[in-house]
Amino acid sequence: MTRRIYFDNSATTFVLPEVAEAMQPYLTEFYGNPSSVHSFGQKARAAVEDARRKLALSIGADPSEIVFLSGGTEANNLAIRGIAQAQADKGRHIITCQFEHPAVLNTCAALEKQGWRVTYLPVYKDGLVRVEDLLEAITDETVLITIMHANNEVGTVQCIEEIGKVVREIRLQRRNIFFHSDAVQTFGKLPINVKQLGVDLLSISGHKIHAPKGIGALFVRKGVRLVTQSTGGHQERDRRAGTENVPGIVALARAAELAVANLDAFAHIRYLRDYLEDEISRLIPDVLLNGHRERRLPNISNITFKHVDGEGLLISLDLKGIAVSTGAACSSGSTEQSHVLAAMGLDKELIRGSLRFSFSRFNTLDEVNYLIQVLPEIVERLRKLSPRWSHAR
Repeated sequence: MTRRIYFDNSATTFVLPEVAEAMQPYLTEFYGNPSSVHSFGQKARAAVEDARRKLALSIGADPSEIVFLSGGTEANNLAIRGIAQAQADKGRHIITCQFEHPAVLNTCAALEKQGWRVTYLPVYKDGLVRVEDLLEAITDETVLITIMHANNEVGTVQCIEEIGKVVREIRLQRRNIFFHSDAVQTFGKLPINVKQLGVDLLSISGHKIHAPKGIGALFVRKGVRLVTQSTGGHQERDRRAGTENVPGIVALARAAELAVANLDAFAHIRYLRDYLEDEISRLIPDVLLNGHRERRLPNISNITFKHVDGEGLLISLDLKGIAVSTGAACSSGSTEQSHVLAAMGLDKELIRGSLRFSFSRFNTLDEVNYLIQVLPEIVERLRKLSPRWSHAR
């Protein structure tokens, strides 16, 4: 039988048995509406507030600063639209960077159509935002800076703490300016303390850390006012209307506990990633490692195989039972090439031959060795079929 090996953990992860077990009672037994006064509802409310405390503890926040949402996309939308609309009378300028997740880029693009001005900072070949570029972009009209903690395609980790210090210094000089970071890829993989980072808002998603899809959260620092993006009831302190997803919330908190408790496992993950990159570079000619070599997540490797079509590689690996990605899962079905690699200066041919390998703490050396065993032959076969390879030689 064909082996089944999953190296696409940046797209989503399986639900841990411990997480499924924690949420199960709130699907079948304690199913009350947490806004109800009776005992069924109060049991659900207690679970929501316990989860809020646990999640807040995992990022150094206060429980009142946690807003439960449907995932990272809604968290980014609430943060960006909520601040922009709340501060519209003070300024209509937003700063972000060129290779943010589409949940940020498309939200900013929508606000541009409504009269906001957006500056998209460059990220250069190493995938890093330069603080000097940020300082140059800030104006008296700037109300929001939104820079992702780490990129979902190449894993580059931005200097969020340094940007947070810049924002705090500006506040000492004049009116408020707010700082949001999309931490969907870093939460549960790097230690996170919102006070140390200096962020006002931070987005989290459950299905990247072995919780179910459809649950996430937004950290909102005390005193930060948002315009809600959903009208209805008064749930989540009037910041997100709608009956809370109690099983999902319980699952997110349990997954967060387990992720934080197992952060040491990422030393092993880093070893697997580095071993994979070393072996690919040794066994396969004409490959390119994308992104910063040091400032990156331990679980993501983005590699260009020159003169090969990435989709062909992906399909060939899938036939061998190995799941990888050509980029962000949210872009599947799109004919556009990776905006992340384009922002880093790669040309279309290089982008076309790029794959992302993303690990979890449950991947093994045996699985990586199987990938290394089958990949060189696949690349060689596809290159022989490629006119680009013949021309290059």
